[in-house]
Amino acid sequence: MGKEPVRIKERDSQVRSGDFEEVVLGFSEEQALEEASRCIQCKDPKCVTGCPVGIDIKTFIGQITRKDYDGAYATIRAKSNFPSICGRVCPAEYQCRKACVFTKKNEPFASEKAINIHFLERFVGDHGARQGGRLAGPARSAGTPQQKVAVIGSGPAGLCCAGELAREGVRVVIFEALHKTGGVLRYGIPPFRLPRTILDAEIDQLQNLGVEIRTNTIVGKAKLIEELFAEGFSAVFLGLGAGTPSFLNIPGENLCNVYSANEFLTRVNLMSAHTFPQNHTPINVGEHIVVIGGGNTAMDAARVAIRLQKMRGIRLDTTISYRRTEVEMPARRLEIEHAKEEGVKFEFLVKPEAFTGDEKGFLKKLRSSRCALGEPDASGRRRPVVIPGSSFEVPCDTAIVAVGLGANKVLTSATPGLLTDKYGDVIVDSQTMETSIKGVFAGGDIVGGEGTVIEAMGMAKKAAAAILRYLARQAV
Repeated sequence: MGKEPVRIKERDSQVRSGDFEEVVLGFSEEQALEEASRCIQCKDPKCVTGCPVGIDIKTFIGQITRKDYDGAYATIRAKSNFPSICGRVCPAEYQCRKACVFTKKNEPFASEKAINIHFLERFVGDHGARQGGRLAGPARSAGTPQQKVAVIGSGPAGLCCAGELAREGVRVVIFEALHKTGGVLRYGIPPFRLPRTILDAEIDQLQNLGVEIRTNTIVGKAKLIEELFAEGFSAVFLGLGAGTPSFLNIPGENLCNVYSANEFLTRVNLMSAHTFPQNHTPINVGEHIVVIGGGNTAMDAARVAIRLQKMRGIRLDTTISYRRTEVEMPARRLEIEHAKEEGVKFEFLVKPEAFTGDEKGFLKKLRSSRCALGEPDASGRRRPVVIPGSSFEVPCDTAIVAVGLGANKVLTSATPGLLTDKYGDVIVDSQTMETSIKGVFAGGDIVGGEGTVIEAMGMAKKAAAAILRYLARQAV
C-alpha cells in the first residue's frame, strides 16, 4: 500500500477563525523528507504534464530526498519565479496531484494518497527565500539595452511575464493601476492563505532583477498603448486580469449590504477594512451572512466574513449557498475543509431568486428555491434544475455574490484595433498569445480561462517566449 501521506500542520480552527494569520504552517524538514520519500520517481512522470508551467516535479522531489534543497530550488525556479506563492495557492488537486500515479483515472480530483507536491514546493520556496532568493541562474543577455517591454498589470500573469523577460536581459516596466502590487494575489486572496511577507518577498526578487514597477497608473486612462510604443517600448504584455464582477440579475441586488465578492475582499485584503477605524475603509457585517457561489473566491469571502463576525463579537452565522453539490464545487478541497472547520455552513442545491429589504433599503432576507441535478451542461457538470414549489426564505442581512468575474474594459475600449470576444476577453493567437495588434501580447484572466494563478502564469510564460522571439526579429 505504500507510506501514508504526511499531514500538514495547521493552526487550531477555533483560534485561527478570529484572526488573519496564516492557517497552514507548512512542512518541517523532517516532514518534507518523509513526504518526498513517498514519490516512486516514475519513469514517465505524469505530474509534470499536470503543471501549467512544466516544473520538473520528479527532479525537485528527488533532490529533496537527498537534502539538496538549493538544487530543488534551482529546479523549480527554472520554470517558476514564485514557488512560495504557488505552493500556497495552486489548485494542485486539479492539476499536478490529480495527474499523480496515486490518483485513479476517474476520480474528480486528486486522491488523498497523491504526493503533496504543492506543500513540497512551498517548503523549497520558503527555503530559497530564507537564503535570500538566489536565482536559478544569472540573467542572460538576449535583449539589448534599447529593448524594453511594458507589462500592464502586476497580477500573476504580469509578474510572471516580467520575470521571464527580465531573466533574459530585457528591460521591463510594470504599470499597475492600484497603489500596491500583486493584483488578485493581494486584493483577492486573504493573508491567512497568502501572507503579505511572502508575496512582497517574491515581488522584491523581480525588482532585484531590474524590473521597474509604476503604481497608480491606469493604462487606458493615464496612458494609451500607442503612447507606450511612442515612448520606446518594443512590445506590450496585457496582464489585466478580470476585475469586473458578475451578478445574479435577480430582484433586490441593489440593496445595501449586497456585495460583490470582488469589492468585499478588496476592502479587507487590500484596504484593511477589518481594522476599521484604525484604517479608514469601513465594511458592514451582519448577523446572517450568505455567500453565493462555489469557487475559491466564495470560500475566501466566507472565511473572511466569519472572521469579521468573530472579531466583532457577532454570533457566527455565515453560509455558502451553492446550486450544485459539494462534488461539483470548483473550489480547492483544502479550502472547503478549512471553511467547514472554521464554522462556515453549506447549503447545497439552492438557487437564489430574490433579495428583500426594509423600508430604508437594507437587505433583510434571501428567497431561494431547491434544485435537483439534471443533464450535464457545457462545463460537463450536471445542470441544476429548480424544483417547482420549493421556494423558501432565510434571514440575510449581508450577501456576498461570488459567481465569477468578467473582463475590465477600461483599456480594451480605449484601444482601437484590439479585438475582443462577446465576453470582452482579449482574443489572442493560442500559440504566441499575440493579440490583433502587432507587438501586443496578453495572458491570464483577460483572455479567459479557469482563473487560477498557475494557469495565468502558464499563459504568461508562453507569451514571454513569443515576445523574446519578436524582440529578436525587431533587433535584426
